[in-house]
Amino acid sequence: MENNVVMLSEQQRGELEQFVKTGVRSVRLVTRAKVILALDRSNKKDHLRITRISEQLGIARQNIYTIRKDFLKAESVEAFLKRKERQTPPVAAKVTGEVEARIIALSYTEPPPGYARWTLRLLAAKSVELDYIDSISRMTVERLLKKRNISLI
Repeated sequence: MENNVVMLSEQQRGELEQFVKTGVRSVRLVTRAKVILALDRSNKKDHLRITRISEQLGIARQNIYTIRKDFLKAESVEAFLKRKERQTPPVAAKVTGEVEARIIALSYTEPPPGYARWTLRLLAAKSVELDYIDSISRMTVERLLKKRNISLI
């Protein structure tokens, strides 16, 4: 049980109090800082029980245990208060540079017979037909063309 005790130095306490009081911050991160300040046992009179902290901050007791564990694992207060950055996107991008280039090149060609100009739907359908990509929506084609400032009109 003693391994789970939060004992803050004056510097750490100051950093957390500064974080809570100033700046525009994520509510989640401010709540994490408030929990650690409430759990601090270096100053006995400020120490609160987990149930009381849970009631005051409106969070579940399990969240408090998780926050305490995260704080004790962190190398510094700054590391504890930073959000983890994603290493890779959740899903790999379907449209690669090569596919993008082919669709852009296609938009500059003559439209199919019976059409006066290319539409987003036509470009999407033709891209699939030519096996540039297995499927693509007209909205993706629109975003791709807007990114390059290309107008179909």
